[in-house]
Amino acid sequence: MSANLFSRMRSSCSSNAIALQSGSTQLSMSDLQSRAESLAATLQQIGAERVAIYANNGVDFVIADLACQCAALVAIPLPLFFSAEQIRHAVSSAGVDTIIADRDISSIIPESRCAESVGPLPSAVDHIYRLQAERDVALPDSTQKITFTSGTTGTPKGVCLSTEQQLVLAESLASVIALDAPKHLCVLPLSTLLENLAGIYAPLIAGGVVIAPPLEEVGLTGSSGLDLNQWLSCIDHHQPNSLILVPEMLIAMTQAAEAGWPVPASLQFVAVGGGKVAAEILSRAHDVNIPAYEGYGLSECASVVSLNLPAASRSGSAGLPLPHVNVAIENSEIVVRGSSFLGYVDQPDTWGVDEVRSGDIGRLDEDGFVYVEGRLKNQMITSFGRNLSPEWVESELLSGPILRQAVVIGDDRPYCVALVFPNDPSFTPADISIWIESVNSRLPDYARICNWTLLPASLGEHNGLATQNGRLKRAAIEKAYQHEIESLYDIRQEASAQ
Repeated sequence: MSANLFSRMRSSCSSNAIALQSGSTQLSMSDLQSRAESLAATLQQIGAERVAIYANNGVDFVIADLACQCAALVAIPLPLFFSAEQIRHAVSSAGVDTIIADRDISSIIPESRCAESVGPLPSAVDHIYRLQAERDVALPDSTQKITFTSGTTGTPKGVCLSTEQQLVLAESLASVIALDAPKHLCVLPLSTLLENLAGIYAPLIAGGVVIAPPLEEVGLTGSSGLDLNQWLSCIDHHQPNSLILVPEMLIAMTQAAEAGWPVPASLQFVAVGGGKVAAEILSRAHDVNIPAYEGYGLSECASVVSLNLPAASRSGSAGLPLPHVNVAIENSEIVVRGSSFLGYVDQPDTWGVDEVRSGDIGRLDEDGFVYVEGRLKNQMITSFGRNLSPEWVESELLSGPILRQAVVIGDDRPYCVALVFPNDPSFTPADISIWIESVNSRLPDYARICNWTLLPASLGEHNGLATQNGRLKRAAIEKAYQHEIESLYDIRQEASAQ
């Protein structure tokens, strides 16, 4: 077996102590290693090389992930919130030959065939699909994991990482967070690189316990649906020491605490990432005893780059760089060295780089704290941490005969809304609603339009809201229609509360 998480465990970690639990299932470290190595052997016997994992949070996801690491196979976690089209793209573009799933996905991958008897498997993972590769797909040397971003367009990118990069990141996090044998509750999808490495690997390396309930038990549906009562009940039940949250979850948790929900005394560290967090939100969180600390990261850097800590925190910043990375600012852009990804799937021109140009505008203060101040392009990051390009969704909205103009809003918001102008005044609100629902049906949930309003006039050079060639002036539009935009979110939130 190759170098893996188990070989990097603390010598003081007890092999018999509970390391992983989900529901009524509890596994010691020795049990977890035994199951992972058993599945690794099975995957090697059937000739698997590139293994996609499509499963809910739980013991079985962790076993499948670590089995691939033990056998030096390429693991490709597939988010459950991806659309069928995105899943097919990820499987095809990564050259996947095997899929481990906890459900029947033959309708998503119709060309697949299920190998029903391939040896011992984790109890809930009862589907293994062996695929005929459509073509040879080139990967950088040492690729062990391919993480697909949610995509700034409809086509996610495959980021290639080595085992060493993943473990160095986890060790770095464990060292700076410095919780002794932490009990970590996974509340984000394990297919998310941040929860995968910082929520599984780092706590285990620190001799802790990983609690990974199914997402429905956590209260999370899709990429951005949250049942607050269910989520808080899950936290109350497990009494964790640490959590990883996206900004929207921190806001909801803070509001609940302000309304009287007792924050568990067990909580020692709550990392917040995936999007910008307002300083006042973090301040309010601390006022109600939520130990929340903002970080910054990129999939191309194996997730976390910088992180605020209890002993080293600065308001408005994304914290200090982790020990294994170096952050510089070049022409206002954040550039990271020391943890560069191997490259993108099947794009040899991206392989072998020694730095990652983030595309984010930022600065460093005199003490080295990182400040993220915007994005070089019109990329949006929702408050649930999903990346998308407004131009992608707008192009879908404008692909039919109903709309002439559409402006998608969603940066630092829980969901997307749109300002629209019809192609013909004869189109009714009902016509527009039907069309938008039709567009939504082919988009992943994080990119769907949850509310919209009609623009009173078209956007153009005449009103300063678009250039002569029709390019939208986004900042001017958001300023001009600030009230309408806020109303779209207020109406939606009021409806959700009823």
